[in-house]
Amino acid sequence: MKWFLNSKIHGAVVTEAELDYKGSITIDVELMEKSGLEKGEKVLVVSEDTGSRLETYVIEGERDSGNIKVNGPASKKISKGETVIIMGFKLSEEPVEATKITVDKENKFKEHI
Repeated sequence: MKWFLNSKIHGAVVTEAELDYKGSITIDVELMEKSGLEKGEKVLVVSEDTGSRLETYVIEGERDSGNIKVNGPASKKISKGETVIIMGFKLSEEPVEATKITVDKENKFKEHI
């Protein structure tokens, strides 16, 4: 068994970062569906601006809101306005074809890559 990239949102802009929250990342549910991410899934979040990396879990955000919200202590590592890559992984015996999407500056779906 190996870990393979399964889902990816590339180039999302963090719309909010709230320290007073018990953790997670809130993602517009439409982007979750387009990328294959699921509620409660463990994800790796990487800042394109600072290189900071963190692991957390996904919470569904309002559909078509464009919201990408870093919650809790993670907001000390990745701040509002930073551009991030959000990745989910799958443990599998066979290679996995990942669903990868890009978004525009308002976090609206742009294309599958």
